[in-house]
This record gives sequence, C-alpha cells and structure tokens, in this order.
Amino acid sequence: MLLMSTGVAADTGSDTATDVVAGPALTDNVTYQASADLLTAIPAGFRLPYRDTRAVGQEFDWYVRHPDYLDRVFNRAQPYLSHIVEQIEQRGLPLELALLPVVESAYDPFAYSHGQAAGLWQFIPATGRRFGLEQDWWYDGRRDVVESTRAALDYLEKLHSIFDGDWLLAIAAYNSGEGNVRRALRRAGGDATFWELRLPRETETYVPRLLALSRLVASPGDFGISLPYVSSKPYFDIVETGSQIDLALAAEMAEIDLDDVYRLNAGFNRWASRPDGPHRLIMPIANAQLLRIRLTELPEEHRVRWNRYLIRDGDTLSQIARTHKTTVTVLRDANNLRGSTIRAGRYLMIPTASQAAGSYRLSADSRLAKKTTARADTVHHTVREGDSLWEISRQYQVGVRELARWNGMAPRDTLRVGRKLVVHGAAADSVVAPPDAGFHATQRRIRYTVRKGDSLARISSKFKVSVSQLQRWNQSVARQKYLQPGQKLVMYIDVRKQSGG
Repeated sequence: MLLMSTGVAADTGSDTATDVVAGPALTDNVTYQASADLLTAIPAGFRLPYRDTRAVGQEFDWYVRHPDYLDRVFNRAQPYLSHIVEQIEQRGLPLELALLPVVESAYDPFAYSHGQAAGLWQFIPATGRRFGLEQDWWYDGRRDVVESTRAALDYLEKLHSIFDGDWLLAIAAYNSGEGNVRRALRRAGGDATFWELRLPRETETYVPRLLALSRLVASPGDFGISLPYVSSKPYFDIVETGSQIDLALAAEMAEIDLDDVYRLNAGFNRWASRPDGPHRLIMPIANAQLLRIRLTELPEEHRVRWNRYLIRDGDTLSQIARTHKTTVTVLRDANNLRGSTIRAGRYLMIPTASQAAGSYRLSADSRLAKKTTARADTVHHTVREGDSLWEISRQYQVGVRELARWNGMAPRDTLRVGRKLVVHGAAADSVVAPPDAGFHATQRRIRYTVRKGDSLARISSKFKVSVSQLQRWNQSVARQKYLQPGQKLVMYIDVRKQSGG
C-alpha cells in the first residue's frame, strides 16, 4: 500500500488559468512515512497537473461547503477503496483515479444514470461489453467492484495511450468518449491541452471536479475539513464457490447480513449468483474463511433449492420462467432441454430462492419495487405496442427522465409490451384507463382538443366511440358538467370505423 510523500510536480503550460499550483506526485528520491489512513496516504501518488482555474475553484468551493457529502461518500467507499487503490498502484497509475468513482457514482455500486451507465465506474452497456463486462438477467459486471475496476483501469490506460500520455485528455475521454475529444482536438488545430478545448459542458465540469477533489483530499485541514478515516488494510477477500449459490444461504453460512453480501457483490441481480459464473463471492476478510470452510461441507446440489413443477396444459417455457422469476436458458440447462417444447404431465426442476422475495432487499427486483412504490398521486400505465418513454411522458405531462427514474430505467431503454410503469404526479386530464380488452392493431390512441360547442355526445358520434368510454378514458370528464374549449381528451379509436365523419 502506498505511503505518504511530499514530492511535487507542476504543469507549466499556458492556458486561461488564474494560477498554476503544484500537485503532489511520486518521486524517485523521497522518504515515505507509513499511514494507516488511506485518505492520508493516497496523495503521495497524485500526479495529475493541477490548475487553479475558475472551473476548478467553483467545484472546490462546493466541496468545502458540503463536508457532509464528503463524509457520506467516503464512508460508503470504505469497503471498496483499498482494493481500487491497490489495483491502481499495481499498474503505476495516478492515484487521483481512485477518486474518480466519487465523481462518477458517489461510490454507490448500485448507481444507475439516465444515460444507462451503471456501477461505481458508470459504464454504459456497450463500453462495458467492449471491456469484457458481461451483462444478463442474472448478472451485470458493470456493478461488480472487482471486474468493473479492472475494466475501468484497462479503459483509462488505453485512453492514456491514445492521447499520447495526457491524463487530463484521457479522463475527459472516459467521460465523453474518445470521439468527442478527438473532434475537439481537431477543431483546436490538433495540439492543445484540456483547458483549450471546447467539450460537452458535463466534461468541462468533470475534470475540474476531480482535480478539486484531489486538492481537498491532499490537504483537508488547510480548509477546515476533516475527512473520515478509511483503513488502508484490505476490506474484503474473494471466495471461490465453484457453483451457483443462493445469496441468502451464503450470508447465513458466512454469518453476515444479506444486504452486506449484495453491497459487496452488487453485480448479482437476483436471489442467487449467476448459473454460468462468476463462481465467486466477495466477503469481508473476517467472514471469508468461515464461508470457505462451510462450502466444503455443502455439496453443490444443495447450494440452490429446487422445486419440482408439474407442467399443465397451455404452459410455455417462457411463461413458467417468468412466473418463477428465472430464465428460459436456466430451465433448459437444468432440465437438459434442447428447445422450448414441453409436454403437459411431465415435470420441470426449477431453481427457487430459499427465502421470501422481501428478504433479498437489494436484488434488482427489490430495488426496482422500492423505486416504484405507489404514492397518493400515482397511476399505473401498461405498456402497449409502439409505446415509448417519450410518448408516455407527454401523455401524463411528466418529464422523460423522471419517468425513467421512477421505473429504474434510462430514457433510451427499450419498453416491454405489457410492463406496468408507475407515473407520479400525472396531470389529472392525462390519466386514462387502459383501452378495452379488445384493443388491437387497428386501434390508435389520439389526443383531441375540445372546440367551442363540443359535447361528449358530439365527440362520441364523430369518432364512433361511446360516451361512457370517453368518461372512462378521461376520468376528470365524469366530474365535469360541461367541456371547456382547449381541454385535452384521450381516445382510443378504431381506424376501420372512421369514414370521414
């Protein structure tokens, strides 16, 4: 683990900064002093060129005014920071990178952004897959602290090479993508520093935020800040399980709270680890050896509970998988099925959680359920063919990002037909009941603006629907004596019945 240094390095390039301040760095001839506090030790490895620009100053002032935020973030970082620092040190990279998850996710392994980024390092799906982070129903490597840290450092090293050893450009590209930084460099003539580029506003804030945080961590006492103690000793160990295991069972065997298992193994989405691996669990060092011992005493076939299910007429493999909160692939593998054909009267073996769903409070399903808890002003929208988050947000007069956040999604996520979405604070006139049971491809949802002289009877006649349907689709109408010009109505019309009336 890195020890404390007083070495400095300065960036002497010209830019619009009001001052150039030396940043702490590793040197070849410095004497180190051991520190058990990780936040006291890591400034010895700071190597990024610090500039006291207006943007950096604004970010720095925010951190100084919000010491409670720093307390929360670094306390949350306790289980992960020593591992991340160790991995950065092994590669010889600047230790400011250990603070990047503060900027990215506030060190929350369950963080999920409106841009579909997930985990401590906020990988979007495509970039995650590019760097070997598997993502499926059971597991999301973007939230796996070990795998995502490996991938993030691989990516940062690659960017550092692409931009000829310029760390600030590499970090900017980590935020906005290589393409944006390359285009900005071309616009600037091909040879420029980060400070001279025109980049997306978020990126122009991102790099200064990291620099401001590193300055504060390097000397918090100079600014009246006291940072939490974070032990430099490793917090967790990796236990090889060799097979899938129910996470509640693993928690019981290791004598640890199930929520803590999820926080250390945030990559696992469900009640058990992934059938295809990774077959390992991250555990606090104090509990890891106990789990190893008990795993040797528990055969693999007893690490997941199995239910014997009698196939009924009309059952399909996908329906059974959905009902039992598993996947078709798992059912095929567990029952040696080549396709999806099943026969009534035969049995399927289905992996089943050992505890009630509510016990797995940090599984993906439980976290989503918590986000979508109903309020007094909540309505539920059932997704229909052709729906998008943008269209639904317009219908209920709410923001797209808010709608996505309420349902644990990102604005560009694909909607599954039949999924129920929660909508909070929907405008009264926009709240509609689902269309009739016979709704099919020839029906369309339209919004009609009430004109002077309109009545429910006149509108119903014009669009070949009934008054009761209009009232059901527009709940506020039933409470009104008269329609008002300009009022918006929602209707589900059958295009086959519209003959120019």
